[in-house]
Amino acid sequence: MTSLFHAYIDTLHETLLSAKVTSAGDTEVPIDEGLGLVRDAMIRITKGPNKIMFIGNGGSAGIAGHMAIDFSKNGGVRSLTFNESSSLTCIGNDLGYDQVFSTQVKMLGAKGDVLIAISSSGESKNILNAVESAKSLGCFVVTLSGFSQSNTLRSAGDINFYVKAGAYGFIETAHQAILHAILDTAMGWTEKTAQQQPTQLVS
Repeated sequence: MTSLFHAYIDTLHETLLSAKVTSAGDTEVPIDEGLGLVRDAMIRITKGPNKIMFIGNGGSAGIAGHMAIDFSKNGGVRSLTFNESSSLTCIGNDLGYDQVFSTQVKMLGAKGDVLIAISSSGESKNILNAVESAKSLGCFVVTLSGFSQSNTLRSAGDINFYVKAGAYGFIETAHQAILHAILDTAMGWTEKTAQQQPTQLVS
């Protein structure tokens, strides 16, 4: 009899393997190709003045903050997130919570930046508004979503990762794993060095 823990991990494994990637225009691409396109955008940023902006609500905000510091500290990629409490409460109070990320993207974003938008539902208005603001600036937009296969965010970016699951735990864990896969493989992770911390950005 399979233990509850192993059943959970098996489900998580299946969830990750079933992740789908689409490019602009809803064209499905192999997941390795999708990861590669984001890696390329990430590596390009290290050679110029641009940056990566991570956004998310709740658990996705935690992922955004975690990955922003990992991309910066470990990957050497200028990265930030917009979840500082004074900024959120100021903009939320003055302009509405649906504007908390788009306003900051407009203030701090620039052409050539990368926006990584994380939303389990893919329907958060503040995330969708920020995506539109980033696109209007000429940013490269990467989205991560889950739940409904027809969620709005899934078709909003240049590269879109979709996790087919109906539980937050699986979606959020998969999103973080996908982002770690992008960073770690860009830093040289291979099957041969599977248990070693990758340390050098591959250009």
